[in-house]
Amino acid sequence: MERLRIILRLCESKRDSWQLFACAIPAVIFLPLSSTNKRKGSEKRLGDASDPCWYIDSAYASSLKVSLRLPTRQFLEAEVKMPSGNIDKPVIEDNRDGTVSIKYEPREEGVHELYVKYNGEHVQGSPYKFHVDSIPSGYVTAYGPGLISGVSGEPSLFTISTKGAGSGGLSLAVEGPSKAEITCHDNKDGTVAVSFLPTAPGEYKVSVRFGDKHIKGSPFMAKVTGEGRKRNQISVGSCSEVTLPGKISDNDIRSLNASIQAPSGLEEPCFLKRLPSGNIGISFTPREAGQHIVSVKKMGVHIQNSPFTITVQEQEVGDAKKVKVSGTALKEGKTHGENTFSVDTRNAGYGGLSLSIEGPSKAEIQCADSKDGVLSISYKPTEPGYYIINLKFADHHVEGSPFTVKVSGEGSNRQREKIQRQRDPAPLTEVGTNCKLTFKMPGITSFDLAATVTSPGGVSEDAEIQEVEDGLYSVHFVPKELGVHTVSVKYREIHIPGSPFQFTVGPLRDSGAHLVKAGGAGLERGEAGRFNEFNVWTREAGAGQLAISLEGPSKAEIDFKDRKDGSCDVSYKVDEPGEYRIGLKFNEQHIPDSPFKVYISPAVGDAHLLEVAQFPDSAQVDKPTQFYIRLNGAKGQLSGTVVSPSGKTDDCFIQNIDGDQYSIRFMPRENGVHNINVKFNQVHIPASPLRIKVGKDDADPAAVHAHGPGLGAVKTGAKTDLIIDTCNAGAGILAVTMDGPSRVAMDCTDVEEGYKVRYTPLAPGFYYMSVKYNGHHIVGSPFKIEATGENLAEIGAQETSSVTVETVNKVAKGAQKQGPVLPHFKSDATKVTSKGMGLKKAYLNKHNQFTVHAGDAGNNILYVGIYGPKGPCDEVQLKHKGKNNYECWYVVRDRGEYIVIVKWGDDHIPGSPYKVEV
Repeated sequence: MERLRIILRLCESKRDSWQLFACAIPAVIFLPLSSTNKRKGSEKRLGDASDPCWYIDSAYASSLKVSLRLPTRQFLEAEVKMPSGNIDKPVIEDNRDGTVSIKYEPREEGVHELYVKYNGEHVQGSPYKFHVDSIPSGYVTAYGPGLISGVSGEPSLFTISTKGAGSGGLSLAVEGPSKAEITCHDNKDGTVAVSFLPTAPGEYKVSVRFGDKHIKGSPFMAKVTGEGRKRNQISVGSCSEVTLPGKISDNDIRSLNASIQAPSGLEEPCFLKRLPSGNIGISFTPREAGQHIVSVKKMGVHIQNSPFTITVQEQEVGDAKKVKVSGTALKEGKTHGENTFSVDTRNAGYGGLSLSIEGPSKAEIQCADSKDGVLSISYKPTEPGYYIINLKFADHHVEGSPFTVKVSGEGSNRQREKIQRQRDPAPLTEVGTNCKLTFKMPGITSFDLAATVTSPGGVSEDAEIQEVEDGLYSVHFVPKELGVHTVSVKYREIHIPGSPFQFTVGPLRDSGAHLVKAGGAGLERGEAGRFNEFNVWTREAGAGQLAISLEGPSKAEIDFKDRKDGSCDVSYKVDEPGEYRIGLKFNEQHIPDSPFKVYISPAVGDAHLLEVAQFPDSAQVDKPTQFYIRLNGAKGQLSGTVVSPSGKTDDCFIQNIDGDQYSIRFMPRENGVHNINVKFNQVHIPASPLRIKVGKDDADPAAVHAHGPGLGAVKTGAKTDLIIDTCNAGAGILAVTMDGPSRVAMDCTDVEEGYKVRYTPLAPGFYYMSVKYNGHHIVGSPFKIEATGENLAEIGAQETSSVTVETVNKVAKGAQKQGPVLPHFKSDATKVTSKGMGLKKAYLNKHNQFTVHAGDAGNNILYVGIYGPKGPCDEVQLKHKGKNNYECWYVVRDRGEYIVIVKWGDDHIPGSPYKVEV
């Protein structure tokens, strides 16, 4: 057992009377002292009752004094709600310097709430929550991720707050499987930043002492896993079911949504299901005892008898403390075998069981529910080392979780290679400048490529595709608006990997790993002995470090080419065939869908001689489709399979036509993009898998958009929702997945413009919501969502919740045909000016000119119409000169009186219509 100790000597420091100190949370909270208070860059005013609360999660306090800057104490009220529920009155003192002090001597241990009102309105942050602790040992606290978990070879960070601690010695010690070097940095604000570097996986004991006494929580147990750790998880539902009165048809169920509100106010979506009795029931996880209210709505309106009232008994509420686990597999395990332990939840009420296991390999998990209600869970790791098992029931850790398991045995001799490259921010683009998006796609013909760009206002235009060099292409467009544009790139009417792309014109609104995209043949399959390529687009993620790792049966050679426009080309070569994992991290965080599982086939051999001929552009359901393969002298066995969008695999019919030529025939059974795997001697031919679109109304992820409060800042324990607009996007598979610090109850129901997704987060922190349509991320996905508020579930490993819906084709209201949607213009026609002889007098058979200046009138469309004695004018030309300045000329063939109409959008400009004599 290695041990390293470090001692710091602190001088006497005076405790400020208005500070409350936080314990084991990632911030120290200060109560406001002036009429404004800045938090996270925004300014809040005291006395605004709509402001969100500030939570003081924990404080050591033998007495409490709060100073507030308010004009007078005359209209100030204060009271304290104690843990017992009793109300106590603090003392309010006028400091006669523009501030008032609130003093309170707590008599109970636990969470208190301080209510402060001015003129009957809560001041900002009221009620303040603080924890009163009976420990009189001082005010030293520690918090941060390094006290809980870490990765070997990477620094583990935490912070020690010594404010108000007085004089005394602070000592640190880290004990574990390896010597962990400790470094400290004085932040000069009463806190110390601590970092220790574990070099081997295992369990580390972090001791923090002040004056030779452990601080609260010390020693902390940090679980450290090996580099390149893998995670797997399963969830087993355990819900309470309640029958609702009344009869509801099957058609109605699809358009109904239900939610349940607990006595504390926590509201979550719950699931409707048809019970054997024919009645409708709801399925939910009870979190507290008492009377609950169930609301069942159709299109936002309560159905008959809704809301319903149900009572949850104490014994029905899930209690993780009553879960019993047994088995040596929670302490030690073996590779390549089933390691089994049992979980008994019979006396623990209703609550879903979730299990995640993280370590050197992605361990396969099996779960069997025996007849007596005891779950038998087994995991099968392939690499030795330390694994961490998180076992939660009703969103709380069972006793002993997270478990550290030492797995021994033979590994699979997997080799790992990693490179890191710094990514600079891409050049900023502005309205009117040439924008470029680059991708590499070797082995195709550029004639089959097409690109469109949709502006934030909804206007779609074709974009130009240029071939930069062999296999490297760039999409060019000139934006007319600031904001997020959608760039769709299709090959033979099918989105290329990574498409549709997000392209921000102007400053980036967000940054981070969730905005990195990757795609290409090398992330789907590869061939041993040659370089396999894929693209990575980091433009939207900003500056950062991109790490690329490859793990598999043999060592990899990785090459990286920066294209200096926010994209790069990655190629890799391995010598042995088999299953590999490609990990892509940006600033130490996995990008969406990473790690990628790739099967590397043996060297192609004669398969490269085969040629595909007469491959169809599209196909129809239940109609046979065929194409031809020429062997060109290759000797061996030809085989083919077709994989449908739903994942079903079917064999293709192969028939010899003439000598070296074979026909491959298959029968598609569903609409969507099908993959056809063509192999020669069990090795993919170079063009395989071939993609073909079946049916006309293929789902288009570029046409799907998400909006609503559920994509912004959300509160824990509060139900929120968002709309996924699928109008004009065709029918497809909509999959919504939420990754975050807690599981979320989530449902998805049919609404007029698409689908409404509702969810309730239980723990504060960042959640990432992936929205995929037919397997492709929609633009903006995954969305980064911050939840704030109380912690209603214990935080462990990242947890995943998902819902999948088979959508139907929807059309926007009032628009029965598909087509581009006109943007919502913001313009003012009164600010448009026009001048020129062509607005006063015109001459026969000559160019009569005038100009229109709309630079100060916002954005809109210019309409010019000229009508004469015998009908419309023969010739009218408009030319945009830039910045909404236009030049117009027209030719007339008849004498008489003409009317010239100039409109900016739907409104006439000043002076229009003009009367012109010819």
